Amino acid sequence: MNKRWVLTETDEQAVDELYESLRINRILCKLLVQRGVKTFEDAKKFFRPSLETHLYNPLLMMDMDKAVERIDRAMQKKEKILVYGDYDVDGTTAVAVLYGFIKDLYFYVDYYVPDRTKEGYGVSVEGINWAKERGFSLIIAVDCGIKANEQVAYAKSEDIDFIICDHHRPGEELPDAVAVLDPKRHDCQYPFKELSGCGIAFKLVQAMAAAKQLSFKKVTRYLDLVVVSIAADIVPIIDENRVLAYYGLRQLNRNPRPGLRSLMELNPINRELSISDIVYIIAPRINAAGRMDDARHAVRLLLSQEGASAKKNAGELQVRNMERKIIDMGITEEALLMVENDPIFHHKKTTVLYKPDWHKGVIGIVASRLIERYFKPTIVLTATNNIVSGSARSVPGFDIYNAIKACSDLLDQFGGHKYAAGLTMKAENLHSFIDRFEAVVADTIDESMLVPEIQIDAELPLKDINTKFFNIIQQFAPFGPGNTRPVFVCEGVSATKWTSIVGNNHLKLYLKQEGSPVVKGIAYNMGNLYEAILSGKTFDVCFTLEENKHNNNIAIQVNVRDVKF
Repeated sequence: MNKRWVLTETDEQAVDELYESLRINRILCKLLVQRGVKTFEDAKKFFRPSLETHLYNPLLMMDMDKAVERIDRAMQKKEKILVYGDYDVDGTTAVAVLYGFIKDLYFYVDYYVPDRTKEGYGVSVEGINWAKERGFSLIIAVDCGIKANEQVAYAKSEDIDFIICDHHRPGEELPDAVAVLDPKRHDCQYPFKELSGCGIAFKLVQAMAAAKQLSFKKVTRYLDLVVVSIAADIVPIIDENRVLAYYGLRQLNRNPRPGLRSLMELNPINRELSISDIVYIIAPRINAAGRMDDARHAVRLLLSQEGASAKKNAGELQVRNMERKIIDMGITEEALLMVENDPIFHHKKTTVLYKPDWHKGVIGIVASRLIERYFKPTIVLTATNNIVSGSARSVPGFDIYNAIKACSDLLDQFGGHKYAAGLTMKAENLHSFIDRFEAVVADTIDESMLVPEIQIDAELPLKDINTKFFNIIQQFAPFGPGNTRPVFVCEGVSATKWTSIVGNNHLKLYLKQEGSPVVKGIAYNMGNLYEAILSGKTFDVCFTLEENKHNNNIAIQVNVRDVKF
């Protein structure tokens, strides 16, 4: 698939001013300005984040004082408290953070995670009844609940109070809860709007600890869980998230909790874990519990206190993840076949596929795979008891939540973010929804969004690639949404005769540019370009920089993302 190369626009005056302050390579100053770093103080905060000075006061969040007061009152009166969380990584880590913290202080607390198949997403009447039967009078919902107006009203009629800790977009009216913690509330002045669901739970823990005058270490020990949620939920790693992710990664690599350590030992890598390692190694295994069986297995793993229990729980999730892989590969193959057999698919702006027996736990993964293949806003749907439910994923720049909202009269329920959402509807509304959704997207999407884009940060001549430059780039980490690893472009390069095809259709490159030394590189899955690259013509490359470790030798190489002749 052809890709668009888009060079990021940068305020050159801001670059000049930052260069005067820092006196480092001007290209590095350009990268920093793109990331919102415009002064010496900004740079200090960026390169040296601090838990003591760079986290916001949790009491700035609307209703935080009410939440802390209600939980404290419940503890004083010995009420039973239930932490109610979603079944994905963000939800289960949020449960583990809040339940783990309260459990250390208070006996009468338990947690509940709904069954994905039987109860669906969010706060369920079944869950409230479970709490009622067991005498709970306070439910704290984490990573869900912002649209649970009816459920919260029902709980209130049964003398059960709710506190909601969520980061999804609210509806027109907030639930009638004791406290609603969500920075995306229109009336919330909290300075940072992009915390994960687990991040909101962490801020509640931070506020509770401050109110009880507990050591800050009682709070920071949960940072390994917070960084897992940040990575898995694909929230931007900027501002407060960057501080939390920075120290969370440090803890994950140096002293992770037993459950996470056991997962890492089952899937070892011989370097420090990065955000992308969490996304591809840790998160799928935690997610597998809720996708294939019962998400409480994931919470049990995250709360494991000793080695034997942690290893047992990690082994169970490893098996569930293998089962998940087999099922999602099968459904992906079916989905691809459906697309290829649709004669008008290539004229559509969306991919919407439905099969009633597809496994509800993996349709979100399948939607992501279809995006990679066809690059269109995508919804994959299945059914249970005549109720159709689906997972939606979008392409960069297009707000799929708003597109689904435009079809809300056909839906029973929907919620989510700009790039990922969930929805349910009655089976009889399915075809009307598919047609409406296609019409809405076709009417609102910019054609350019349907072509994969590579955002290029700066031009970088090969002669400027050196160890000092690379080492400063490494200090930009943790990399992720909002702070991706810088992508560079280099024009008019050629390949030397040492260039070869290696492995499974990869190119081992030896690149040169006028006036530069030969630079080594790798181009994954580009073996088909071998002859064109060695034809003697010059070409342009866009790439990231990385370390290549071989036989105890470490060298900088370019990882080629795309080539244009």
